[in-house]
Amino acid sequence: MRRYRTLSAAVITVLLCAFVGGFYGRSALVAQDQIPEQYKVFSAALSAIEGTYVGTTESDRLVYGAIAGMLQTLDPHSSFMDPRTYAQMRERQEGRYYGLGISIQVVEGEITVFSLFEGSPAYQKGVRRGDVIARIEGKDTKGWTSDEAVRLLRGARGTPVHVAIKRAGYNALIDLDVVRDEIHIPTVRAAFMLDSSTGYVLLSDFGENTDQELGRALRDLRGKGMGRLVFDLRNNPGGALDQAIRVANRFLPRGDLIVYTRGRVPNSDQDYRATQASDYTELPMITLVNRNSASASEIVSGALQDHDRSLIVGETTFGKALVQSVYRVSGGAGVAVTTARYYTPSGRLIQRPWDGTFDEYLTYTLREQDPAKVHKPEDLKYTDAGRRVYSGGGVEPDRRFDGPTEGFNPTRFGRTLAARNLFDTFAQRFARAGDRRITVNATAPLRELTEEFQLTDAMVAEFKEHVQKSRVAIDEAVWRQDQPFIRAMIRFEIDLDLFGVEVARRNLARQDPQLQYATTLFPEAEALMRLGAAPARAQR
Repeated sequence: MRRYRTLSAAVITVLLCAFVGGFYGRSALVAQDQIPEQYKVFSAALSAIEGTYVGTTESDRLVYGAIAGMLQTLDPHSSFMDPRTYAQMRERQEGRYYGLGISIQVVEGEITVFSLFEGSPAYQKGVRRGDVIARIEGKDTKGWTSDEAVRLLRGARGTPVHVAIKRAGYNALIDLDVVRDEIHIPTVRAAFMLDSSTGYVLLSDFGENTDQELGRALRDLRGKGMGRLVFDLRNNPGGALDQAIRVANRFLPRGDLIVYTRGRVPNSDQDYRATQASDYTELPMITLVNRNSASASEIVSGALQDHDRSLIVGETTFGKALVQSVYRVSGGAGVAVTTARYYTPSGRLIQRPWDGTFDEYLTYTLREQDPAKVHKPEDLKYTDAGRRVYSGGGVEPDRRFDGPTEGFNPTRFGRTLAARNLFDTFAQRFARAGDRRITVNATAPLRELTEEFQLTDAMVAEFKEHVQKSRVAIDEAVWRQDQPFIRAMIRFEIDLDLFGVEVARRNLARQDPQLQYATTLFPEAEALMRLGAAPARAQR
């Protein structure tokens, strides 16, 4: 049994600060008396567990769990990050790391490739989604955790790692030597022209390089004739506040208020305005949002809506208006603590309320939205041009069109197909025409497709067999009802696997009902832009 380890000063500080916060408002003398007593309770409990618990214990994990539980009593977003989670968060923010360029997860005890970045070392060697990394440096990975695999897959730039891949349709493991390199994590996942005058930009989250990426995408689209824009923030969970401000500044004139924050810690009360001149203030635009658009994406969409700058189309957003400050603590771990609330320019707090257990709050995206929601009178606010908007429940779209899954609103059956990754696994039986990165050990060659392939009824029937073999019951009436969604997702996942994100998104855009509806609303978006630029606004 491992004995009790000495707590680091940083962890003690976190615990003591938490106890101080718990007794906020009492006299300093009472707090000074009770903090040592409360710490003694924690220390005694930890010592008792270390000394008497029948199983093996690790004191750092016990402390991590205690801190996580403490933060979970505050709100749904204050949280503890173990070293791996904290490192992953920093990678997303920085937009780069050194490795192979894959995301992995454990599926039935096997290290499985969940996604990979185009152009990464793994991609160039021929690794695909669904591949099982059966061995790393000669070690069998069956039963490993993802942390164990990551420790061996990551390493210094330019160093090789030997892996053995197990792939369906191959009679032996595929040996590969992959050289680690710097991996860039893009946040602008697609940017292309929908037609001769309509640009489209998909922003997946907000990292340290988002504004630069968006600037390059907009300049490229303008060079191709963009005269109006669809700005897609669907499923964007948010990210860095400064990047949200800069992104909004791309479309708002200098001086416009973008967001303001109010809190209790020093410097938490801040007003953030557009500080740069923009080349896109007179670009008609439609912003797409859905129930998974949160945080920084709500800052941007809320500011564009309050200034009557963009027509907001889709669903009501998630409703997260809490600002987290992230503090690094001992051992590479971190804590995200809510230190402020943010408000849109009209004064909207778009944070949704939560119950004591957070259950209803956290399952929000799984439930149907109520378009006839009744608002409290005190939640009423006004945009620059006098349009009504409301606090207390996310950014509500100007024009509603439900589409939680890639712009579609499938039945529960259709959502189950997506949740079970059945479209992804079906795509694994096809190969890109001319792809010779991996050709050895195949029991039967994968069927090759070109970018111009047509999805046939035979392929849909084959997918149906794939679903049945996966033990998912099929109701024929529901199967027919979900046909547009099913066919679009089969094509999308094959495109994504074989031809990349931009090709997949370009083809999906032609089928995406939410996006197609949005593009019919540009006359309204143009009228709104003129309304927002009226003299009355300039006098506000």
